[in-house]
Amino acid sequence: MSRVLVVEDESAIAELISINLRHAGFEVTIAASADQAQYEVDRILPDLVVLDWMLPGQSGLALARQWRGAARTKEMPIIMLTARAEESDKVSGLDAGADDYLTKPFSTNELLARIRAVLRRKAPEALDTLVEVGGLNLDPGTRRVSRDGAEVKLGPTEFRLLHFFMTHPERVHSRSQLLDRVWGDHVFIEERTVDVHVKRLREALERVQCARMIETVRGAGYRLTQQSAVLPA
Repeated sequence: MSRVLVVEDESAIAELISINLRHAGFEVTIAASADQAQYEVDRILPDLVVLDWMLPGQSGLALARQWRGAARTKEMPIIMLTARAEESDKVSGLDAGADDYLTKPFSTNELLARIRAVLRRKAPEALDTLVEVGGLNLDPGTRRVSRDGAEVKLGPTEFRLLHFFMTHPERVHSRSQLLDRVWGDHVFIEERTVDVHVKRLREALERVQCARMIETVRGAGYRLTQQSAVLPA
């Protein structure tokens, strides 16, 4: 379930967004000020932030710049949702680091569509859509992995790990990156724990001749490649 942080000081608007997002399957946290928003981001990095411009204390624009300037949050998807509708405002919002800009009054259906579009671009692992790589199929909705009709049994951590690999194929990921993106940056465990779960994942994928899709890149980390899939005889 994708985590969305809604930063909005008008309680009626925040609740409207929250209800629609939860109905669409998102996990929602509401922050009514910049300080509260920063606290929530420090606590658990959300998959996406819906950010108002006019907030008590620091503005949403300044907050977006702050997040884009920090290593931990520079890739965090941000959609600005604000009553400021001038072209210069939109330019300022996008230049500050927003991935999209939507003005009030707004359609909740359009907001949901824009959230999904931004997540498809920047955080595909946060979406519950079917993923297929090299004949291997993963369905986040049913938590099933299969190849040619043969199902692969995975534990929760191995499932999340494979989901991340399959939504970022052919890219090398360090152990620390995998810990942040799969376990969550609020969880403090040893980097070698990644090796244990990669080993378990390979053992499970061996049953459908896909273990070699998970490659070790010495000195760098791991990657998933469809080129290493072994077709059954």
